[in-house]
Amino acid sequence: MRLARQYNVLLIGDSCTDEWVYGSCDRLSPEGPIPVMKYREKQSAPGMAANVNENLKSLGINVNFLTHNEKISKTRYVHEKSNQQILRLDTEPEVEPLHPSQLTMAAVHQSYDAIVISDYDKGFVTLETIEHLASRNPDIKIFVDTKKKKLPTKYPNVIYKINQKEFNLLDPDYIPRGENIIVTAGPDGALWNKRQFQVPITRVFDVTGAGDTFLAALVFYYIQLDSIEESIAFANKAAALAVQNPGTYTLTMEDVDGILK
Repeated sequence: MRLARQYNVLLIGDSCTDEWVYGSCDRLSPEGPIPVMKYREKQSAPGMAANVNENLKSLGINVNFLTHNEKISKTRYVHEKSNQQILRLDTEPEVEPLHPSQLTMAAVHQSYDAIVISDYDKGFVTLETIEHLASRNPDIKIFVDTKKKKLPTKYPNVIYKINQKEFNLLDPDYIPRGENIIVTAGPDGALWNKRQFQVPITRVFDVTGAGDTFLAALVFYYIQLDSIEESIAFANKAAALAVQNPGTYTLTMEDVDGILK
């Protein structure tokens, strides 16, 4: 599947640097009952909304990406033989919220085929941000992946994508209608509008960034075919492909062709 034309997307969200420190753990520390890691190598990749950005760009979409300047990092220490994480260290400075003037500038930059919000609830995206975009762009589909516990529910142009754990934590008074929310559940696929979408059985190597892959694939498919059902099915397969690879995975057009065979 190749894009019939150039598609434009506005992406807003929290970003980080994902890091993996690999090494061997062959003994316990004499200072306490903790493993001693012998360092071998360190890898890094754009994470969170920046991962969504990488996937959308790789699929040929023109992205206007708004994110914060503060540097967030997630460093995973991994026992290389078993691929098991023994520790994750997060560095999270206080993040300044997105300023309304940035939205104004983005709105006049160009016309968009979709707006995507990747909200890890670090402070950059507020509920007011979502409502501002939804109310001022009623004819544009807005896809929101969020960890917030209260969701604006009165906007029919907003599709929420959250995982099962986040769905269970939602305030019951702020749950969108079935056609406006996709709940992902890892190996159990995704639920939308009382319909279950199964995920292909696959060997899971690393789940890092799988939700970002799902979101990017969902948007990629939807802006071309305008079918939420087909887009969810496609995104399920894309996420299943991503978890078969170590670290965050960036989809390619070859992956798209393989999924659609």
